[in-house]
Amino acid sequence: MMVDAVLNLAGKAYLPGVKPARRKLPQNCTILDVGTGSGCIAIALALELPEAEITACDISEKALMVAQKNAEKLGAEVKFIKSDLLDSIDGDFDVAVANLPYVDANWEWLDKKALSREPALALYAKDGGLVLIKQLINQADERKVKYLILEADPCQHERVVKYATEHGYSLLEKRGFAMIFIKG
Repeated sequence: MMVDAVLNLAGKAYLPGVKPARRKLPQNCTILDVGTGSGCIAIALALELPEAEITACDISEKALMVAQKNAEKLGAEVKFIKSDLLDSIDGDFDVAVANLPYVDANWEWLDKKALSREPALALYAKDGGLVLIKQLINQADERKVKYLILEADPCQHERVVKYATEHGYSLLEKRGFAMIFIKG
């Protein structure tokens, strides 16, 4: 959904038979994938939007090594940077996408056994699962990132929308777990 959302902003058909939306991003747009993990979002965007400049960051050196190998294997041009959210990131970006840890370890319905194969660093966050999402919204606001695409559990959407709105973002659309915001 997150890749589809960016492709839609870029005016590209994101599914067969779907008419593309009007382009909202510049041809050579700059896109940042925050918390890239294995790099799948950044790599897919680099392959689908070869004219765009794609940067991906993660706090985990191990994740970045995996992402770099994946990008090389698939021939995707992505710049990888070790960073805690936007702390070590320079430059301006038209779009920031983020599938950050948003799971609240206290959710009653949580199947911890099913999630046991994933690193806890990639899953769990404090403040009801929203601490990193809120930090990123703050940083994106300071940097004037125009489009912000975030993933969160639907039970968190209302709180994320409220927080983003307080920081000058308007909700454009929800797609499953993804929320698409515009600055202003």
